Amino acid sequence: MIDHFFTIEKKDERSRARAGLLQTPHGEILTPAFAPVGTQATVKSVSPRELRELKAPIIMANAYHLYLRPGPDIIAKAGGLHSFMAWDGPIMTDSGGFQVFSLEHLRHIGDDGVTFRSHIDGSEHTFTPEKVIAIQEKLGADIIMCFDECPDPSDYEYNVQALKRTHRWAERCRRAQRRDDQALFGIVQGGVFPDLRQESARFLASLDFPGYAIGGLSVGEPKEAMHEMLEVTIPLLPEDKPRHLLGVGSPEDLFECVSRGIDIFDCVLPTRIARNGAFLTRRGRLNIRNAHFADDSAPIEEGCQCYTCRTFSRAYLRHLIKAEEILGLHLATIHNLHFLLNLTRRIRQSIIEGTFADFKERFLADYRIIPHEVRRRNKELRLKRLREQA
Repeated sequence: MIDHFFTIEKKDERSRARAGLLQTPHGEILTPAFAPVGTQATVKSVSPRELRELKAPIIMANAYHLYLRPGPDIIAKAGGLHSFMAWDGPIMTDSGGFQVFSLEHLRHIGDDGVTFRSHIDGSEHTFTPEKVIAIQEKLGADIIMCFDECPDPSDYEYNVQALKRTHRWAERCRRAQRRDDQALFGIVQGGVFPDLRQESARFLASLDFPGYAIGGLSVGEPKEAMHEMLEVTIPLLPEDKPRHLLGVGSPEDLFECVSRGIDIFDCVLPTRIARNGAFLTRRGRLNIRNAHFADDSAPIEEGCQCYTCRTFSRAYLRHLIKAEEILGLHLATIHNLHFLLNLTRRIRQSIIEGTFADFKERFLADYRIIPHEVRRRNKELRLKRLREQA
């Protein structure tokens, strides 16, 4: 493992936000950082050349999906993920725990591991902590994850049992690791329960991992619950180790979670909403399918320097999306990735300059949450009031 894997360059005086430098065998990562998700060794519709042009600092691939196809042996024979997908920057792999426990065809969960059926062909497979580490070592990512159990976040009794398993599996993952050029992150679990999150953070910190991921959040719980779990978890993790929040990456979440001490994010959001014709902007999401964009000659966002905004009009992009042309989702993805990657860089710079709190306030004051998010948040607040009244 590289000496001085993570260095904190500047801390914000009004929050837990910090700017850091994370070193990997395939390059440095300036944090806070956003990792585009390349589940199957590809960020959907975007080439490695374009990712380099977008200055993506790291990408996230998935051990579960790559295990099923094309298989870790084929990738290892090709020289690992970097050679296989022609990406020379840093890569991290998720262990596949979330995918396995989300399967409808989950067969058996035991202390030794998990038996499941492939979502592709129904074939039966078993994941143990040792096997998951072996898979990730063959894939060859710079940062790899422990195998963990990701249960229903609101079931306390089950979370107690799942946490014990996650902790035992973390110990086994630590012992199973053979490569010293990969940083193994422990994953904090515990649902929406402060005592379990604290227990998990303390236990994993005692194992002295090079870094820590926080899982089991942004899976349906209210935003306020996610923020609370970060607030009780982060202070118990080592200050000098990087912290990764799994599966979170909306613009508002970047600000809120950076302010609570998160260093790295990954999320499918920018590529997923692009496929539906949605564009991220400073004012919120823009749905290009709306009829009033049919003859709009303006770019998606004035001043944006991405290839999409420098080259094409809203009218043309609407035409592509309505006609279901592949170029439409490709251009939408380029813009959305540029938006989040650039926003994360601006957040980092604001921490360095000591203006993070002001930047956060200005951005969130102008950023419009889309209507279904507003309805969801109102529902969360109503449920919260009902619980308080009960």
